[in-house]
Amino acid sequence: MSRSDHSRPPLVVGIGGTTRAASSTERALAFALRGAEAAGAQTRLFGGAFLHSLPHYAPEQPARTGEQLELIEAVRRADAVIIATPGYHGGVSGLVKNALDTLEELRADERPYLDGRAVGCIVTAYGWQAAGSVLTSLRSIAHALRGWPTPFGAGINTLETRFDSVDSCSDPKVAEQLATVGRQAAQFALAFNALRAHDGPGAPSHSAVSLASAPNMTAIPTDSRAARVLHAV
Repeated sequence: MSRSDHSRPPLVVGIGGTTRAASSTERALAFALRGAEAAGAQTRLFGGAFLHSLPHYAPEQPARTGEQLELIEAVRRADAVIIATPGYHGGVSGLVKNALDTLEELRADERPYLDGRAVGCIVTAYGWQAAGSVLTSLRSIAHALRGWPTPFGAGINTLETRFDSVDSCSDPKVAEQLATVGRQAAQFALAFNALRAHDGPGAPSHSAVSLASAPNMTAIPTDSRAARVLHAV
């Protein structure tokens, strides 16, 4: 979103899935995106089939495929991102990691990487151990990309929770957790964009300011070198 374009709803981009069609990971991501929509955002999903079409990211090769450019441009326009990955051998899947590596192309943007964007994190795993450890890893990746992980992240044990259809979750509590991830991502985007509209085009990207008047958000003032710290209430 440009600094002057604050009239449209925020865009929340979802990235996630597996090579398997109708995976639990992709369906969990869809639940989160619906939560973002309910909070006033528009959404776009890059699922497993799309991620599987991406070539291995090679930074030394300047040419990019149409699919790579499509992902890069969507995230460039995004106001928030939600990432969903299965836990494979204690880590983020290669499919999802390759998509995130492709975002290296945003390094020279006015908002490099995921700067100024909330990042919702979702992990599905066949057991609790991987769900917890991979969620921590995914948050670290979001930080490395200069994003703001939402206060709530969802770890889902697929031994206990089933997604039998695109809009069916066997555990209502899990469905609400996923919706919470989406709502928090959308609320951050709404608050951050309202702040940028208030500050005007000349405002510094990382000045210490208060967001107390933004919807559902408060802020802790920090020194001028620190980024904004937001807390959902």
